[in-house]
Amino acid sequence: MRVIAGHYRSRKLAAPAGSATRPTSDRLRETLFNVVSPHIIDSVWLDLFAGSGAVGIEAISRGARMVYFVESSSRAAKAIRLNLRSLGISEGFELQEQEVLKTLRALDSAAIACDFCFLDPPYAEKSAYEQALGFLSQSRLLSAKSTVIAEHDQHSDLLDRYGALERFRRLRQGDAVLSFYRLA
Repeated sequence: MRVIAGHYRSRKLAAPAGSATRPTSDRLRETLFNVVSPHIIDSVWLDLFAGSGAVGIEAISRGARMVYFVESSSRAAKAIRLNLRSLGISEGFELQEQEVLKTLRALDSAAIACDFCFLDPPYAEKSAYEQALGFLSQSRLLSAKSTVIAEHDQHSDLLDRYGALERFRRLRQGDAVLSFYRLA
């Protein structure tokens, strides 16, 4: 697993030990960032269920101003810290080592607004998608310009709408799918 482009291009990233975390593939990350590339510079990201932190680190590498990594697994949070340290990234991020909904509530209360929100819970945890997308749809974390991207398995498609969030694009690559949402 490597950083695809930007300042840290081709640098290796560590994945959390064990099989509990499924990192977003290099190819899928490249597809994601090809889609959003015109809007990355100076953007704010939420990387929910961050795993290795590869998506948020890719955003930083390409010029994002701030990334909020949210990961409840201590093993995965350790991998994120290792990756950030090995790349020499010391600012422009916060790592929240706690449950996603708890962090979303805190960020919402702090009036944080993001340009992009990427979420990639374990594919089998359908309720994690529903809870996160449902909360985001009614929060102040999103503006009319925000994009929410959910990675999921092609066999367990997400809904076209979660509250005020409406899917406007769906990209499939192998068994993985990226669903893009914005406020309707």
